Amino acid sequence: MRCPGDILLISCYELGHQPLGIASPVAFLERAGYAPEAMDISVEDFDDEKASRAKLVGISVPMHTALRLGVRVAERIREINPGCHICFYGLYAVLNAEYLLDHVADSVVGGESEETLVALARDLDLGGKGDVQGVARRGRPARAILRRLTFPVPNRAGLPPLKKYAHIERHGSRDLAGYVEASRGCLHLCLHCPIPPVYEGRFFVVPREIVLEDIRRLARDGATHITFGDPDFLNGPGHSLAIVRAVHAEFPALTFDFTAKVEHILERRALFPELGQLGCAFMVSAVESLSDTVLTNLEKGHTRADIFEAFGIVRDAGIAFRPTWVAFTPWTTLDDYLDMLEFIAAEGLVDHVDPVQYAIRLLVPPGSMLLDRPGIQPYLDSLDQAAFTYRWIHPDSRMDDLQRTVSAVVEEAARGDEDPAITFERVRALAYTAHGERRPARVFAALPGDRSRPPRLTEPWFC
Repeated sequence: MRCPGDILLISCYELGHQPLGIASPVAFLERAGYAPEAMDISVEDFDDEKASRAKLVGISVPMHTALRLGVRVAERIREINPGCHICFYGLYAVLNAEYLLDHVADSVVGGESEETLVALARDLDLGGKGDVQGVARRGRPARAILRRLTFPVPNRAGLPPLKKYAHIERHGSRDLAGYVEASRGCLHLCLHCPIPPVYEGRFFVVPREIVLEDIRRLARDGATHITFGDPDFLNGPGHSLAIVRAVHAEFPALTFDFTAKVEHILERRALFPELGQLGCAFMVSAVESLSDTVLTNLEKGHTRADIFEAFGIVRDAGIAFRPTWVAFTPWTTLDDYLDMLEFIAAEGLVDHVDPVQYAIRLLVPPGSMLLDRPGIQPYLDSLDQAAFTYRWIHPDSRMDDLQRTVSAVVEEAARGDEDPAITFERVRALAYTAHGERRPARVFAALPGDRSRPPRLTEPWFC
């Protein structure tokens, strides 16, 4: 498989970012002497010619949405190139290995997967069938690869340009944005997160010089903002701070964003003034809920009171706080949902929350750590294997009805590029109606449509 086109790597969806899930393994494969091709079907048409000549197709599935799209892509590849080897890799590949291997995949790789993908390519090159350590095949259990890798700089040359992906929106303008990772995996074990069942509380840093060179190349391509896509940028605060200090010294006008847990905001509060000075435009934190009952059942590691304190720390540093939510869980009451909406209104966060957040329903994939907890057992239904999730039913049917209605509203709003304040008011009215109360007065009746909004990416982001 040394000929160009013998290996094809496909990304289906990485939240509007130029896919690092392709750029990184491409660099590993090229270092080993291969010439892989790339395809990102989220921004470009499926290329039948590329798919028909590939001997090995790797499909990157770091997200639930990517997995669902990836299965359809694999089915199409089987039709036009039945003899190729299809390997799924990424976070959701390991969690759903049984279904994938039974239906569309020849192999599955998860965790720190790039060197194993190279080993798979070598084995197939020598006439093997993919019987490589770390590669799951039918009848062989899937286990994530958890070892430190020797990283090359990601190669994005075969990917669509940055202008095809999410932009940074600020001060009324939209500019190019890049995406990197300074670390992978996570130290924490939040029950609803897909990372703990794969990484088991471990994380791995990407060497500083690799990250810096990746950012340099993105800056040369026109990026004025960088998203650090680490599951938690403050798992290794010394490593992360050293990187953003070096970036700011070299590119003083370059801004960035990152994601961190509420408890890390509290523990590392002393870092935030400097992070703001170094160019942090906004940060994402998986707040999830204001209900201590919900937070306890998710084992989030923070409380309702912690959320208010964390918000103050970030705000005082001059950084826009963008909380994410799991708005619907089996333990979320209608009062909890209204409490979330009123918090968003009272704290001036309506422009900080992407409306899709109001509709997020707890996802329970195969392998989820929630499945071992008694708290969810009364609500669980069967595994919908083709949808890659366990179904669950809320004890208050109004909540399931509200979730479906809110989902339809935010989807319609997204299609029409509706002002988020208008969408918020529509969702708030639905929630109060479900509660049986009169529709409340609009919170934002006089909010101007041309107001200055906090920095954001044009593709909604959620944890």
